[in-house]
Amino acid sequence: MKFLILALCVAAVAADPHWLMLPANEVAAVKDTWNHIKHDEVAILEAVFKAYPDIQARFPKFAGKSLDSIKGTSAFAIHASRIVSFFSEYIAFLGVENTQPAIKTILNELGQSHRNRGVTKAQFEEFHQALMSYLKSHNMWNADIAHAWDDAFDKMYFVIFSALEGNPVH
Repeated sequence: MKFLILALCVAAVAADPHWLMLPANEVAAVKDTWNHIKHDEVAILEAVFKAYPDIQARFPKFAGKSLDSIKGTSAFAIHASRIVSFFSEYIAFLGVENTQPAIKTILNELGQSHRNRGVTKAQFEEFHQALMSYLKSHNMWNADIAHAWDDAFDKMYFVIFSALEGNPVH
């Protein structure tokens, strides 16, 4: 009987290796560092657009305009708030077992909506790099925190990338 339970656990992990609960220490590190920057919505989006202008070009309201001319607008602030709010929701759900289906739902929805807009995995990776640069420059940073964020992004991007390919994770 013990072997059967172990085999089922191994099979479940093998079927969905990216869908594991993050360890408590990683959840704490992600939440703590996020809390230091989550009110910097405009600065975060500005850093992303500055590092990767191709991402800015994906937004019809911002395409072809100088970053300096848009970063003080209400449209920019509203969109920056939407992005940061999404991350805040995802991060709030981390580490809580009964919210895992909700995480999959919001990530699938984000992946599908970005699929419909033609956003690529490469652009999501660029966003990841820009956000990590911002986090590093506004927090105490070490290898454990970097690992925690890598795991959080791996979990997130596993679902988003599946949805980008038209195969939502259930």
